[in-house]
Amino acid sequence: MSTVRWGIVSTADIARRKVIPGMRRAANAEVLAIASRDEAGATTVAADLGIPRAYGSYEALLADPDLDAVYIPLPNHLHPEWTVAAARAGKHVLCEKPLAMSADVAQSMVDACRDAGVLFMEAFMYRLHPSWVAVRDLVASGRIGRLRAVDSWFSYYNDDPANIRNIQAAGGGALFDIGCYSVNLSRMLFGAEPDDVRGTVLRDPALGVDVLTSGVLRFGDGVATFTCSTRTEPDQRVDIYGDRGRIRVEIPFNIPPSLPTRVFVTAGGEPPVAPATETLTFEPADPYGVEVEAFGAAILAGGAAPTPPEDAVANLRVIERLFAAGAA
Repeated sequence: MSTVRWGIVSTADIARRKVIPGMRRAANAEVLAIASRDEAGATTVAADLGIPRAYGSYEALLADPDLDAVYIPLPNHLHPEWTVAAARAGKHVLCEKPLAMSADVAQSMVDACRDAGVLFMEAFMYRLHPSWVAVRDLVASGRIGRLRAVDSWFSYYNDDPANIRNIQAAGGGALFDIGCYSVNLSRMLFGAEPDDVRGTVLRDPALGVDVLTSGVLRFGDGVATFTCSTRTEPDQRVDIYGDRGRIRVEIPFNIPPSLPTRVFVTAGGEPPVAPATETLTFEPADPYGVEVEAFGAAILAGGAAPTPPEDAVANLRVIERLFAAGAA
């Protein structure tokens, strides 16, 4: 087998607009089927996107013997049920982030996939993009000296009470939706779990979801700070500081699939007026396509997932600590 045959569990917007187009850029992926709880809806989306098979239930899709793997873009509270069902059906699973609404539930998903002998990975698509692979290598090589601080921001504006991101019971809110990226990249760059977690959480008084959340994570003698918001100007950035230089990632999370990506590395010169900055430019690469191709390669080779699912559990443990700190 040289191709992974994928099924899409839901006609969610992110699947239709981003992930399925990305899958089609992956050399080892075939989108074979899509499912919805509304059969007519699944049939319409399948026809629009040129997907051969449409199912009117998730169970029917998971029963398809021709599928090797599934992608789950369902709302957060539905991830556990359908991940476990997919694992029991013998399908490898790529699941949107966060895996669950608690670390303990996420661990049960990891256990179910391990017991079923299928690969399981959280869909943090940014991690495998060439620009982030380069950033990780720059930090690890000591290009900016000893890592001391990471600062990130991620925001957009959405006050629609009917939107799933504003429904608390479904796992909505800024920290679950976008702040998880900042937690993830901080842990990734420091290569450790935080010793101390502080946070401030501001919630919508009517909806209950967090809409402006900031965190401070201490990693030994280093620190990561971030703010995420679903009620401010859309923006995103990451700044990484060492004792001999710094790195700025221009568009760190929603990386454009058809545009070059830039990373700025500053070391020396005369900062802040005339710093010596090198611009690293990366050719266009669809982050979803890169993610799917890497996960597919692991499936085909019988190896481990590019990012172990235990990392997703650890990320949720930090998120839980942030919520607890914000409630104190």
